[in-house]
Amino acid sequence: MTASRTERRVTLDVAAEDDRPHFVATLQEAFAIAVIEEFGILGDGPVPSEEDVTALFEAPNAVVLRVLEDGAWVGGAVVSIDAETQHNALDFFFVNAGESGRGLGRKAWTAIEEAYPLTKVWITHTPHFEKRNIHFYVNVCGFRIVEYYNSRHPDPHHPEDPSWPELGGMFRFEKRM
Repeated sequence: MTASRTERRVTLDVAAEDDRPHFVATLQEAFAIAVIEEFGILGDGPVPSEEDVTALFEAPNAVVLRVLEDGAWVGGAVVSIDAETQHNALDFFFVNAGESGRGLGRKAWTAIEEAYPLTKVWITHTPHFEKRNIHFYVNVCGFRIVEYYNSRHPDPHHPEDPSWPELGGMFRFEKRM
C-alpha cells in the first residue's frame, strides 16, 4: 500500500493595493499564453491592457482576490459582487503561468463559490479560442454557455477592446446556483 498524498490547501485572500503590480503582471502573463498559442503574437501590448485591469479593480463592487496554495500566491480572480441581486460576475480568473494542470483552478473556483454562498447566478466571459477555459467553465465548474458575442451580435455592455487581437467572438457563461 502506498502512503497517502497530502492534499495541498487552496484558499483566497483579498489583494492589497501593494499587490496590484504583481497581480497585473501575473494575470497578463497567464492570459498571454493562449493568445500566443492562437495567434503567434500578442499584438500591440499586454493582454488585457493595464488600463482594463485597473478599471475592473476600481469598479464598484469589485473584489480582487489572490489564490493561495498552502500560503503561496498561485493565481487570482476579480469578482463583482452585487449584494442586492446576487447576480455576481467573475471578471478575471487565472492560475499563474507554469501552475496549470494541477487542479488549482477547480479548487480556487470552489473556494470562490464558498466565499459567496448567497450568489444566485455567476456570470463570466471568455474568447471563443480559449478551449481550455471553455472546457473548464462548462465541464469542471458547471457553467452553461448562454450567449455568443461577435461582429453580428456585439456585447452591448463591452465594445470590442482594441488591445486584444482579432478575437472573433466571446462566449458568455452563466451558472445558476
